Amino acid sequence: MPKVLLADDDCTMVSLLKTLLALEGYTAASLLDQKGDLLDIIRRESPDILLLDLHLGNQSGLDLVRRIRDTSDLKHIRVIMVSGLNKREECLKAGADDFLLKPYMPEELFQKMNGA
Repeated sequence: MPKVLLADDDCTMVSLLKTLLALEGYTAASLLDQKGDLLDIIRRESPDILLLDLHLGNQSGLDLVRRIRDTSDLKHIRVIMVSGLNKREECLKAGADDFLLKPYMPEELFQKMNGA
């Protein structure tokens, strides 16, 4: 199963997603549980999929996805951006592979993660 890295500043959401992903057999880690440069953390975690919130506290998910796409050893990571605002076009233009509008159903998440 793919490894999923969660980048969301909502601790409750991260906890729920970790549980849901584990029940489905995925390995999940949280970006915000760790200290340091976000690109270094992503590199160290080496995820197959990054589930990235548009708003990360004081950081922009759009800026982060652009940095990932500009980094040769990270640009292969599948990035699914999520937000409570319908920012699909902005996220895709910035380099996201897909977008989910919150709140979403688990089935929607798994479809996106599987590239459907």
